[in-house]
Amino acid sequence: MPENKSPDPEKPNLLPHTISLFLTLSVFWLLNSGHYTLLILSLGLISIALVLYIAHRMDVVDHESQPLHLTLKIPGYFLWLTKEMILSNISVVKHIWLGNETISPVLTTIKANQKTDMGKVIYANSITLTPGTVAVDLVGDQITVHAISRENIAALQAGEMDRRVCRLED
Repeated sequence: MPENKSPDPEKPNLLPHTISLFLTLSVFWLLNSGHYTLLILSLGLISIALVLYIAHRMDVVDHESQPLHLTLKIPGYFLWLTKEMILSNISVVKHIWLGNETISPVLTTIKANQKTDMGKVIYANSITLTPGTVAVDLVGDQITVHAISRENIAALQAGEMDRRVCRLED
């Protein structure tokens, strides 16, 4: 009598992540192609299937490469981050216009309160995307940040960006 095989509890279900990757690649390909003939669409489908096959063989399709749990929360975070990037750009321009006496470069370490590595990377990348600050290093829960002024570091230490990234993880 054949054994009743149950799914491996150690191996997560990759189907939702594969579908998400397929849709992401399809939309990206369609937006960049601009040609919608049957031949071109067929070649696009074949190339996407090849990429999916290679991604599965490399074992890179998982919850980190396709973070489905962030799908609903990320647009709000991107809007907030865009606003912060605009405000930081204005601040950097102000420092350039006012001259060297307003610039006080600082290199310091701040704590990342995120639970996952992905959350810490999102936080560090958000710091770097904000003009006037660069995440230089990320070790454990410590991020080394270079900023063009002390006010940039004070804004990071106030913790608004840290709290928003932590909310993404929940």
